Amino acid sequence: MPETPLSCVLLADRHHGLTEGVRCLLETSFETVVMVADEVSLLEGAIRLRPDVAVVDLSLAQSSGLGWFHALRQHCPNLKVIVLSVHDELSVRQAVMDAGANAFVLKSAIATELLTTVDAVRQGRRADVSIR
Repeated sequence: MPETPLSCVLLADRHHGLTEGVRCLLETSFETVVMVADEVSLLEGAIRLRPDVAVVDLSLAQSSGLGWFHALRQHCPNLKVIVLSVHDELSVRQAVMDAGANAFVLKSAIATELLTTVDAVRQGRRADVSIR
């Protein structure tokens, strides 16, 4: 668990049920949790709010690919990005980490690994918790 509260996290996921649970978890470490459900809102929120961390579902985009990630990096190069996914294939993890994500967390490991990963990212480390 992070040592001190952070000011803001941007949580991006189209699946409302999962998002509510993740929001509750993140509220233990952040003063503000802002939820968005699409690529446009993610980019606009990141630019406007300048959050400390963005926690983003890999399947947020309607199209395949990491276009949303590249746009985030272009407009907010210092934003720490943690990618969530149900996909545990090495190729998926590798593509996300190669694109410059700070961390990759399997959705099945959110309850046990997300806050530890947030702490690692805050300390400047990269984390791929799907291979632990």
